[in-house]
Amino acid sequence: MMRVAVVDDEPLARRGVITRLQAHADTMLCGEYADGTAALNGLRDKVVDVVFLDVQMPDMNGLDVLAMLAPERRPKAILLTAHDCFAVRAFELDAVDYLLKPVDDVRFDEALQRTRTALRMPSASAEDVDGIVAIRRLSTKIGRRTCFIDTDDVEWIAADGDYALLHVGARSYPVRESLNRLSHLLDPQRFVRVHRSAIVRVDCIREMQPLTNRDAILLLREGTPVRVSRTYIDDLLARLHHNRG
Repeated sequence: MMRVAVVDDEPLARRGVITRLQAHADTMLCGEYADGTAALNGLRDKVVDVVFLDVQMPDMNGLDVLAMLAPERRPKAILLTAHDCFAVRAFELDAVDYLLKPVDDVRFDEALQRTRTALRMPSASAEDVDGIVAIRRLSTKIGRRTCFIDTDDVEWIAADGDYALLHVGARSYPVRESLNRLSHLLDPQRFVRVHRSAIVRVDCIREMQPLTNRDAILLLREGTPVRVSRTYIDDLLARLHHNRG
């Protein structure tokens, strides 16, 4: 359950966020504040996982509220703003996303899902696999659109700087997640890390060619080669053996 606080000096804006939260059964409203000073005092006293936080408020702006909280008490933040010029400082203060006003419903849901991922919390797009919560869908931005990719369609994933590339057939989709985090969120029965820069879906592996240094090359269904590091070879062999059994 995500404990949520909402901070905005505009009553209608606060009500809009709270109304949208009611559609998410895994959220619980823990605080509602109309100014930065009240928010700072409230967030210092309460345990909050995520705060929807207006950036521009008369007495104290939202980024200053975050900066004045001790790092260990600072919740994940989804910023509410009419401008995107605060992004750099926002992410320095552990903001996971920002929503431009007026808030779009799809972007609202995407921001909540990104927060769940950051907190490693289950959601409506996750399922329990042997006691482990595994995500079933990932979201990606394509221009102004948000697209949702079913993990059932993902064949392999490659690291690409601060992003990961989901390979689906001949197309690839960037998601703002590290490969390390994805390796913990995906179904371990279906996906396996094979390299510091690659994850593959086990049932997409067509062939494995060993190399002399105990590395290997995987060939996927369409002939795509993916290198396996010797660091991960034992986990891969165990997963292949388990699936065959």
